[in-house]
This record gives sequence, C-alpha cells and structure tokens, in this order.
Amino acid sequence: MMRQPYLNGAKISSIYFGGGTPSILDKREIKKLIHTIYNNFKIDTDTEITLECNPDDLNKKKLLELKEIGINRLSIGIQSFDDADLKFMNRSHNAKEALSCIQFAKEVGFENITIDLIYGLPSQSNESWKKNLAQMLTLGIQHFSAYSLTVEPKTKLKYLIDKKLITPLDDKVTVEHFNTLVEIATENNFVHYEISNFGKEGFFSNHNTSYWKNRHYLGIGPSAHSFNGVSRQWNVASNKQYIKRVKEDDSYFEVEELSNNQQYNEYIFTALRTIWGVEINYINNRFGQEALKYFKKQVIHWENTDHIKKKDGIYTLTKQGKLYADSIASDLFIV
Repeated sequence: MMRQPYLNGAKISSIYFGGGTPSILDKREIKKLIHTIYNNFKIDTDTEITLECNPDDLNKKKLLELKEIGINRLSIGIQSFDDADLKFMNRSHNAKEALSCIQFAKEVGFENITIDLIYGLPSQSNESWKKNLAQMLTLGIQHFSAYSLTVEPKTKLKYLIDKKLITPLDDKVTVEHFNTLVEIATENNFVHYEISNFGKEGFFSNHNTSYWKNRHYLGIGPSAHSFNGVSRQWNVASNKQYIKRVKEDDSYFEVEELSNNQQYNEYIFTALRTIWGVEINYINNRFGQEALKYFKKQVIHWENTDHIKKKDGIYTLTKQGKLYADSIASDLFIV
C-alpha cells in the first residue's frame, strides 16, 4: 500500500468512513476497504470504526450488514427532527425517516450512535429548537454534534439572503439557541467536551478528538487530508484525477511544511475549543519559551474579561468565551 509508511508503524485507534456519503457503498465494498486497512496497518483491538450515513440510506438490512462487517459506530446526518427544517435545508429525508433509522440501528445492536443537528435556521424559534433536542433525548443516543447554520459564499442560501427573500436569524436568537443547547445537554449528563460536540462519558469521538489533540492521521481518497506533526498534505479533489494519478504512480497530493509558529497556531485553535484546553507546559516543551511568553502576554486580556479561565496551568474557555472562540484563538495566534 502506497501510504503504509506514513504513520511510522503507529497503531490505528480510529477508522472513519466519511467526507461524502460512504453509506452508498455496498457490504462487499466496505468490507474490502476494512480488510485492506487491517492487512496494512497495526490496529488496536478496540478501534472505533465509524461510518457517516444519511437516514434515507439506512434500513434494517443495510444496518445488519454494516454491523456484520465491523462498523461499530454510526454518524447519522439527521440535521433536524422537524419536517419544515429539513425542507428548508433541502434534505432528502423526512422526520419520520430520521427517527426510524436511529430506532432500527439500536434494534440491530449499534450501541455507539452520533447524530448531527443544526440550529440558527431562519424563522426557527427557541421553542422549536427545544422540541428538536427533546426528541433527540427520547432516543437514548450517546453522542451528538450541534452546529449553527453558516451562510457560505456562492450558495443558494447566500443568494436568497442577498435578494432579501430570506431573513437570517438574529444573532441574539442564535446565542439563545446555543445557551439552550448547553443547558439541556448538561442537564441530561452530556459532557460539552468540544464547542460543537456533546457526549456521554466513554462515548467521546475518538476520531475527532485525535484532530483536536494534534495526533497524526492519514487520509485516503479524493480531497482527504493527512497530518504527521510537521506537515499537512491534501489529495487532489477530482475523483477522476485521483484514480488516474494513483494508477500511474503520479503525485496526487500537495504538501505544506508547517513552521513552528503555524504548529503553535493550530494547537491554540484546536485545543482551546475543548475541555482539555491549552496547556502551558505543552507550549513551552513543544514550541519554546518565546511562544509561551507571547501566549501569556496575549491571554491576559481575555482572562480579565472572564472569557478564559486558568487552573493548574491549563486555559479553557468559559461559557461566555465559547461564543467567541474563533476571535479569542485568532488573538492568541503568532502572526
């Protein structure tokens, strides 16, 4: 396997099928991919094997097949349990299918299920958001991710907003949605371990946590990214070009060597979003005394505004600080 040496023999603790709709692959195709990974890498006995899927791709037969071939975690793109929300987001499933697929997954034996939810939709009230969360809680899942709707350039939503055909939700209401989310999750024993992620103890995403803790990872397939601690690389996005270049043993990725300052900035950006926070000792040992001196100088402002708290040399965001995570992180970057 061409990429086998990349991880230097390190054991694999997470295998993640995502970045598209891998659930359209059949049992034989997924099984072959898993076997290829096992045949070329050292795999931990309790490795988390996640498959991203959409509700309309899942039925009992499909779920049984996924369980049989070793998938032990499902990431289901629910987005909402409200038909009006789903219609607005142009999703191909409805609320009934969203509920059914989770119930089916539990019936066939999946014990580790995560779903995605979206808040901050135009005309979405806080009451309707509460109903969404209440519906999720009835399903007894162990993990979920919740994201505020973002308006990306060159999208239909951006066009509709620019033409004043849709009015985006007021920021104050979006903040209310976020506060409601955190309050209800906490009341129901979910740990808010990353700004957009909530999990019961023992069910935090091993895969995503690896990104936030700057662990090394290898991405296979078009557009996939890899990281080995000192450089990043990303594969060509075109399926056709990716396949062609791999077959011809031609270069199919670009590489960026990361400077010490870039590595520091990435650490700040990811670590600050989590309950594990930014560690003084880690900065000093990994990036040096100058980086540590800079961090201490910059972070004082945010401590004084109660957006960051410090305990035992570890800096984490307060509830208020989580609303400004990106701004705080950028203020701590070395530029």
